[in-house]
Amino acid sequence: MKDLTTFLKLSNLSKLIKWILFGFLVASGLLVWQTARDLLPPPNSLSVIGQSPVRKMQILDRQAVPLTMTYQNDWNLYDIVPLHEIPVLLQKILVVAEDKHFFEHGGVDWLARGAALFQNVKLGRQVRGASTITEQVVRLLHPRPRNLWSRWLEGFEAVDLEKYFSKAEILEFYLNQVPYAGQRRGLVQAARYYFDRDLDTLNLKEMMALAVMVRAPSRLSLRQNPVAIEAPIQFLAARLLSLGMLTEEDYQTVLTSSLVLRDNDLPVKATHFAQYLYASTPMSPSLISGKLLTTLDGQLQRTVQDILDRRLQDLQRKGVNNGAVLVVDHETNEVLAWVNGGSKSATRPGSQIDAILTPRQPGSTLKPFLYALALEKGWTPATVIDDAPLMMPVGTGLHNYRNYSRHYYGPLRLRQALANSLNTPAVRTIQWVGPGQFLQRLHQLGMSSLTADTEFYGEGLALGNGAVTLFELVQAYTVLAQQGWFRPLQVLKSVPTPPPRRIFSQTITSLIADILSDAEARSLEFGRGALLKLPVQTAVKTGTSTDYRDAWAVGFNHHYTVGVWLGNLDQQSMTSISGASGAALVLRAVFAEVNRFTDSRRLYLSPELVKVTICRDTGSRAEAQSTCPTQPEWFIAGTEPEPATVAMSAKVSEGGEGALPLRLKQPSEGLQLAMDPRIPDDHEAFAWVLSETVLPESYSLRWLVDGKVVATTPSTVRQWLWPLTRGTHLAQVQVWSTESAQPLIMTPAVTFYVK
Repeated sequence: MKDLTTFLKLSNLSKLIKWILFGFLVASGLLVWQTARDLLPPPNSLSVIGQSPVRKMQILDRQAVPLTMTYQNDWNLYDIVPLHEIPVLLQKILVVAEDKHFFEHGGVDWLARGAALFQNVKLGRQVRGASTITEQVVRLLHPRPRNLWSRWLEGFEAVDLEKYFSKAEILEFYLNQVPYAGQRRGLVQAARYYFDRDLDTLNLKEMMALAVMVRAPSRLSLRQNPVAIEAPIQFLAARLLSLGMLTEEDYQTVLTSSLVLRDNDLPVKATHFAQYLYASTPMSPSLISGKLLTTLDGQLQRTVQDILDRRLQDLQRKGVNNGAVLVVDHETNEVLAWVNGGSKSATRPGSQIDAILTPRQPGSTLKPFLYALALEKGWTPATVIDDAPLMMPVGTGLHNYRNYSRHYYGPLRLRQALANSLNTPAVRTIQWVGPGQFLQRLHQLGMSSLTADTEFYGEGLALGNGAVTLFELVQAYTVLAQQGWFRPLQVLKSVPTPPPRRIFSQTITSLIADILSDAEARSLEFGRGALLKLPVQTAVKTGTSTDYRDAWAVGFNHHYTVGVWLGNLDQQSMTSISGASGAALVLRAVFAEVNRFTDSRRLYLSPELVKVTICRDTGSRAEAQSTCPTQPEWFIAGTEPEPATVAMSAKVSEGGEGALPLRLKQPSEGLQLAMDPRIPDDHEAFAWVLSETVLPESYSLRWLVDGKVVATTPSTVRQWLWPLTRGTHLAQVQVWSTESAQPLIMTPAVTFYVK
């Protein structure tokens, strides 16, 4: 009986063992199956380029110098160095710190794992991980939750990884991608983040700090807790000493020296330029590396920034807080410098706004394009335009146009009117050209900021009452510099560009460039001083907007186009700072810099132009017996004046080529006048003004009020004082000849009101 009981017990035990063995086999099978299912294959390459989407691009200057730093991508894409460029000592220190048997094991250090397991069990908590460098690479490639199962899988994948890649390839990947605090990855980014150093300039303790921080990037970060890292560094130094990798002297140096943190600043500041690129450049397959090689010249950017900042500092007492400079190589239309003033002080008003892309009133800087259009329509540099006081209707009132200096010079040639930037000749020019045609041409030049219609701008467009950006203005001036061809400004290297468009002829742009570089022609308003006369022939135009809110200077020579703006982005006025007194000095300094390493040449002059000697006062061709003061002038072939004829003028005869129709300039249609109660009614009068059309002296003018002739004057008298009378009135002027019984010309009727 006893034997039977024993047998049954043994039989039950045998069954239990069988069930345990069966369960073990099933569990092992499930483990193998689950492991095989969860294991991920090694990558085809350890290159991270193209392995994940680029979240933010890095922007480089034309020499591949970084203009931005970004750490928002999944990988370190921009600071990758080959293994042979990483100091050997730094490699050895990091291997000792992280995986001393790296070059011996096959992906997993089983001895270190066993020791770590024993220590963790003994202490009852996790104190060691024993992950090899290869396993850490697997963890970077295949992120998983940190648990026992993940560690199990990482071991198999590490072994598999070492079958496909060499130790050198794995170590190179690790040293370039190992995470640090501050979203930095790799030794290069960490060295710059903490010490502002390249790897080959690190001292021994700095190398050891980088090795130690790998284990706990946040807890041991020098920027978060600079004291906590000292003990781990001393422990690592002792290990290195025992291994013979440090001398006793090196060891003592590590113990006694201090780590000095330094901020890592970009070598070139181009914040606004980078923001423009981020906003305007879409990601494309060609940008798979995440890098944008731009046209910007980093060295020139730094120099121009210093020039502008110094000028702003000098003008701060004049209420000038902001400025901008754009430099373009117009032979390629590449932007070389994109500089905003005030960027060094975030407290300056408007310092976060890009002044290069902010529409501002351009003052007189649009006049060269207006006169280019007039030349296209038949005028010449010798065309005489009257520089005299000018009052024009604006709405139901009148606007009095004045020159900047409040001085008038009478009849002047177009060359003088443009070179001296006179306002009343410009208004008379846009009256002849037409505001609509001028606005259309400005749009063709790329000035898309002019979004209103012609009626909104009116004749004030000649004086810059619209708003354009410095970018648009400089781009338009490259058309003058490039013989009339329009090409968009380029900010990226090796990007296809659209074919150029012809805007002006080369003869017209040659004439405009010659006028803008003529120091003698601009002497009336600017004198013969040297500020606007540069050593290399340069076409220069300045501009100042109403109430000194904007000061501009734009110029071009044979190679470069430069634009300068000064003002306040909060719309405050400056204290009497004009384009000539404020921005021109910056322009001159920038041209001195860009010309330093460039062979000088004169501006392009079209061979189709002909030179004719003219009378300075009348613009007519000087004859052999002429006693008038003379000077040479350039003309487009076929437009030069004939002997003994008056050059075409803004004061042309009625019906002649380029004529302005005879009309009343004052009063204007819909004008509203109010009588002054402080003045006796019979003493109040208003001046009627007739347009400047030339009439023979034998003609007379009859002034009509409400259809009745109230005064007669010679044709040379273009103004008449009308005694004010309340009510609605109709004004007209008739032109009579002594040889005619009927009026030769009747001006259009004008209705106006007196209250």
